[in-house]
Amino acid sequence: MGKDRSENTVEKILRLKKEKNAIILAHYYQTGDIQDIADFIGDSLALAQRAETNNADIILFAGVKFMAETAKILAPSKKVLLPDIMAGCSLADSCRTEDFEKFISEHPGRTVVSYVNTTAEIKALSDIICTSSNAEQIINSLPADEKIIFAPDRNLGNYVMSKTGRDMIIWNGTCHVHEEFSLEAILKLKKENPEAKIIVHPECELPVRMVADFVGSTSALLKFTKTDPGSSYIVGTEPGIIHQMQKANSAKVFIPAPPRDSTCGCSECNFMKLITLEKIYRTLDAETPEIVLNNELMDRARLPIKRMLEISEKLGL
Repeated sequence: MGKDRSENTVEKILRLKKEKNAIILAHYYQTGDIQDIADFIGDSLALAQRAETNNADIILFAGVKFMAETAKILAPSKKVLLPDIMAGCSLADSCRTEDFEKFISEHPGRTVVSYVNTTAEIKALSDIICTSSNAEQIINSLPADEKIIFAPDRNLGNYVMSKTGRDMIIWNGTCHVHEEFSLEAILKLKKENPEAKIIVHPECELPVRMVADFVGSTSALLKFTKTDPGSSYIVGTEPGIIHQMQKANSAKVFIPAPPRDSTCGCSECNFMKLITLEKIYRTLDAETPEIVLNNELMDRARLPIKRMLEISEKLGL
């Protein structure tokens, strides 16, 4: 998209937002141009909190489908738009409803804690939801003898289990971005940039986490780079977050951690990158695609999300 056309599209988006009392919520993994026009940028927890508390009539979600569904569940009276209905999630897709129902029945008597990266149907089967920024605290908020099912990300689940020592059975799901980081390539980058600190998301595999100087959620990684005295970082998460890191720390160097497939360059989420400025404009203009969910499903899914938000608020997260 050329510069003039891009600027014109931005102007049209801003006009439509004002006319329609709409807000744009964008995840950190969106491209920089989308982050720059958003009313609010955040990780999954912050976006859920903002979806619940705003005065807009329309929420346009620049993210993926499970995020837009979460917004609709928390704000059922608002119109929630997703610029590309095909913006799914490999992690959410790894946990099908019928398979998860069977999994729960095979492990009775356990509290079901599901990651926010799940469909509305999986949330409705859960007792409580978590995000990567509060998963450890959510687990620790449960009684010490509580037996837990954690779904769907095996790497995040194993990370939280190692931190909490809790009795957890973990669903075998993964994120295609975080699962594909190459330990060998990261170590090669570290050798070439010995001063760089390795910072990674807990959805990464154990060997990658083991070589990291810091492991944290998307927002935690951003905060770390703001407060850490270091000058360069190898970033093991979706590279969209680097836009905010650079804006906050223009003198620092951020190097995307490479995937196993060296032809890809960096580990981008192809679902997140389906959202574009042009699609945002068309969606605001036509008010479609719209997220529509069954009321009964939303009611069941809302309860475990609200439990998460209540615990997060209590803990000041």
